[in-house]
Amino acid sequence: MSSASIEKGIRMIREQIDAPIASFFSSCVHCGMCADACHFYVQTGDPRYTPINKVEPMRRIWEQEYTLWGRIKATLGLSRKVNAQDFEAWEELVYDGCSLCGRCSLVCPVGNDISDMIRKIREGFAVAGHAPEGLVGATRRAVEIGSPMGVRLSALEAQIRHLKHDTGLDAPLDQAGADYLVLLSSMEIMNFPEYLEAIARIMQQAGKTWTISSRAFEATNSGVQIGVSDIAAELVQRVVDAAEELGVKTVISPECGHAYTAIRFEGPNLIGRPYNFRVQHILEVLEEFRQQGLLKTKGKETDRMTFHDPCQLVRKGGVIEAPRNLLGMVTDSFVEMRDHAEMNWCCGGGGGVSANERADELKSKAFNQKKSQLDELGVDTLVTACANCRITLEEGLERNDMDIPVIGLTEMLADHLVEEPGKGGET
Repeated sequence: MSSASIEKGIRMIREQIDAPIASFFSSCVHCGMCADACHFYVQTGDPRYTPINKVEPMRRIWEQEYTLWGRIKATLGLSRKVNAQDFEAWEELVYDGCSLCGRCSLVCPVGNDISDMIRKIREGFAVAGHAPEGLVGATRRAVEIGSPMGVRLSALEAQIRHLKHDTGLDAPLDQAGADYLVLLSSMEIMNFPEYLEAIARIMQQAGKTWTISSRAFEATNSGVQIGVSDIAAELVQRVVDAAEELGVKTVISPECGHAYTAIRFEGPNLIGRPYNFRVQHILEVLEEFRQQGLLKTKGKETDRMTFHDPCQLVRKGGVIEAPRNLLGMVTDSFVEMRDHAEMNWCCGGGGGVSANERADELKSKAFNQKKSQLDELGVDTLVTACANCRITLEEGLERNDMDIPVIGLTEMLADHLVEEPGKGGET
């Protein structure tokens, strides 16, 4: 990369250093607890993967430019400025070796949000041209096509036709005034179309109106993953524009962890104003339906099963009780992992790692943490609520010859619905 690109990256990192980040660097006690909370460090034993080390270039810029002792050291030649070699050395740590799961932030004894710091240092690396090719391509497709996987409206329309043919149910496009605007991830459209059927069946039973925007059906926000806030804001704005034009009351984020935090928590800050509609994860909506008595189910699963808590949904979003309440409707054989809920271990594919082919070997090592959790339980079925987790878990289980099916919770719940006469669909 050119020296101009590196300088641009350094300037961008400098711009990310606000009061909270300065306080984080000042308060870090170098205890090492974040290392023990990181699946990349635990499974490799490599100290480079210690979470706080992943933002070392940012720390050096902060020290040299914003602290008296740092300026003295720089003047005396006792510290070295961040350079191109640092970007080359840290790119793999910033992108491949971090899934932005937030477990390090949770355990930090002084409350440092290390995960957010890594998310922000990516802003500088992306600007400097030091981002993985897979994430660069996914982000470009998200901007140009509307989907990081290149999924176009025609593919969604084909799935809707299949839905109508197989079940007699519809997935309405661009229906103004609907109760809910349903977002989908590309993975659900192409890999898990059963999710769309589940939504159609649940909404029918609950008696709710819903729609999908033909212009903004994609929930995935590659701008957040790669670390380019301008692109992240553009992708959020597309959803906001669609929701406001259709006049919906609630936008539903699908079974996708980072899409949920991107649209619900980061979104208003990215576009600089609050929404005039609610944003909920599909599990939050289903939990409301359950509490209102709108979900009627029959039968219980007999397999011994556990739930993989998606990091963004549970640890960062706080949606902890809803999946367990919903599972209680369809199984009496649920068991918790040793580390679960907000302390659950990441699948290893979050934060754009799953879109980064270069990180495959490292991701495979990190998956051993999840494997050890499952080995302890001996379950028959693994349930989750994130399509990205689902794919990563399926890949990891297959690599390790573990015959454990992975099922989405929304899909499982729909499979147990009591279909009411006269409402159409199949039992």
